Amino acid sequence: MGKRILVTGGAGYIGSHTVLQLLLADFSVAVVDNLDNSSEAALERVAKLAGDAGRNLSFHKIDLRDRDALKKIFDSTKFDAVIHFAGLKAVGESVEKPLLYYNNNIIGTIILLETMANYGCKKLVFSSSATVYGWPKEVPCTEVFPLCATNPYGRTKLMIEEICRDIHCGDSEWDIILLRYFNPVGAHPSGFIGEDPRGIPNNLMPFVQQVAVGRRPALTVYGNDYSTKDGTGVRDYIHVVDLADGHIAAVEKLFQGGSKTGCQVYNLGTGKGTSVLEMVAAFEKASGKKIPLVMAGRRPGDCETVYASTSKAEKELNWKAKYGIEEMCRDQWNWASKNPWGYGKPDESTNPST
Repeated sequence: MGKRILVTGGAGYIGSHTVLQLLLADFSVAVVDNLDNSSEAALERVAKLAGDAGRNLSFHKIDLRDRDALKKIFDSTKFDAVIHFAGLKAVGESVEKPLLYYNNNIIGTIILLETMANYGCKKLVFSSSATVYGWPKEVPCTEVFPLCATNPYGRTKLMIEEICRDIHCGDSEWDIILLRYFNPVGAHPSGFIGEDPRGIPNNLMPFVQQVAVGRRPALTVYGNDYSTKDGTGVRDYIHVVDLADGHIAAVEKLFQGGSKTGCQVYNLGTGKGTSVLEMVAAFEKASGKKIPLVMAGRRPGDCETVYASTSKAEKELNWKAKYGIEEMCRDQWNWASKNPWGYGKPDESTNPST
């Protein structure tokens, strides 16, 4: 059995896909998750997909702010590294309820980091976000761009990045990798695990998928008068399996013999921009479904064009996204068509089951 990794928020969309790739790469994984926006069913399916390696997965339903519960997990297992996904992530909700976001995301992270330090576990991969670039004045975004979050969710990511930099500055034993994701989409090719947001989706593709399976009548496109090729916003969409593999590459860098990582930051994206309408067209092609559109005004806070420079991750992590938007849409539709209600059922939206 390989090294032991604690994964916070491991039952969520990106977390569950990363847990699967970790198991397949011979790591032993303990997941902590409060199931606030995720389902234990995702981990049950991960264990099945992992085959024999599924026995190296354990799950603890706790909130990171419960210091005593977290301490018990560290008492029972010596972890070699932590991947930290856990956090609330809806931009709109963060504007309405900033204290909820600061309490959950910042305090949960501080308690996690204090516990790690107390137990001598000083290797961390943190799930950051391209939102820390705010409204970039140019593209592609490189890791040295000025940082400026434009909403409370983004500010929690930026604050946690700063906390990580300060921790390393104060104690050089820490090795930390900050991964700034662009726009994760798609699902595992099996169609067995995928994205299943609670309530109204905040992101484009889960919304498109719910329109395609008949759960919602139409997709609202916010802004079709941008100075882009078709007037709609341009983003860097990345397949969730590519993103998961980026975490494996980051963890392996932390364990490279003799080399100190310090506190490093990497963009994880494809380096290509795709417009909203291009993404919808690719999904229509993959699914054979027409997606009705409603055009609306721009949303405050939305940027025109954002995509990543990925050369640093390619060079230093030896990682590069393999999949294009065709595969992203194919796998998203495979998941949606097999699981139109995600991990739940129409009358069990609050009680997900396999």
